[in-house]
Amino acid sequence: MTTACEIPTVQVATAERLLTSQFGRLLVMVFGSGLSMYLLTSVVPLYLAANGSGGIGAGLSTGAMMLSAVGVELLVPRMLARWGYQVVLGLGLVLLGAPSLVLLTTASLPAVLAVCVIRGAGLAILVVGAVALVADVAPAARRGEALGIYGLAVGLPAVIGLPLGVYLTNLVGFGALFVLAAVSSLAGLLTLGAMPKTASSEEQHVNVLGGVRRSGLLMPTLVFAAVTVAAGISVTFLPLAVAGDKHSLIATALLLQAAAAPGARWLAGRYGDRVGPAKLLGPAVVLAAVGAGSLVLIGSSIAVIVGSTLFGIGFGAAQNLTLTLMYNRVSTSRYGQVSALWNLAYDGGWGMGAIIFGLVVSGVGYPVAFGLTALVVVVAAVRASLA
Repeated sequence: MTTACEIPTVQVATAERLLTSQFGRLLVMVFGSGLSMYLLTSVVPLYLAANGSGGIGAGLSTGAMMLSAVGVELLVPRMLARWGYQVVLGLGLVLLGAPSLVLLTTASLPAVLAVCVIRGAGLAILVVGAVALVADVAPAARRGEALGIYGLAVGLPAVIGLPLGVYLTNLVGFGALFVLAAVSSLAGLLTLGAMPKTASSEEQHVNVLGGVRRSGLLMPTLVFAAVTVAAGISVTFLPLAVAGDKHSLIATALLLQAAAAPGARWLAGRYGDRVGPAKLLGPAVVLAAVGAGSLVLIGSSIAVIVGSTLFGIGFGAAQNLTLTLMYNRVSTSRYGQVSALWNLAYDGGWGMGAIIFGLVVSGVGYPVAFGLTALVVVVAAVRASLA
């Protein structure tokens, strides 16, 4: 099996076409489903607050979607092995998109939470299934670059959808946004005809946690989870840590972080194919640690802007490099397992980071808590050298 240090040279890799019609349709589906998610990420909490559920309801809506995604991600490899890409991805698109239309009829907290749970299940299916499919259809020698391009398709909806959703709420209202989110996801059903009907995952390899240490997947999983801890903290608590009269600073910092990640993810994949992802992972995590550490100077606008940008670059690069490294260490029959494991690290780290930070910050304050966050990423940088 080819290891990370045995990546073929770029001259050989470029002989194999990457941007095929099949891959292009996959990117369209990923972009549309991502847009469906991010359009409502901030809008659903606003919708609940506007209808009397307040901050508790807003927090529950985000938590319901996250917990649902984490739970379903464990099941996706087995689903792919049993029903194949077309059926499973189609189910994900429907679960993510269709429930948005229910919000046209009710703002009841239990109903909205149910919608969030179902959408979280759809999101889990799509992120795990799509990443596994990228690894399946891309030439092995250009897999890192393919995952980088996939990262652009995943990251751009965040850059566009988060600010656009809030802006359109005041312009066209909640109802139009719910319809737009549904259409964005359901339109992806038109692309499924180009996807393979069967997945390469085999029944004996659908156990997500099976053989993780033995196959070399544990270390990159833990390194990536540590970086996502900092990502969840920055997005959740930066708006609370910065003075309330600096809304433009918060928006700019979060926009730069979100915009930097996709480009870094693509570049890391392109150069990782040439030199091996393991050689780049350590520097990427160091960059993320520097960015996270900059938030210790939370009173400085320059530190917030520069730190958020550096963290976005490191975070984006780490996404690609850890995923490529994990794929390089397994056979094609375990691509579904790698995809699920990586997404569990993403969602689990994101959610747990926010929860733990919230408990810590009340006792030590934001500068110290951000410093502890940076320390977690520094430890991950050390471990990355062993990944």
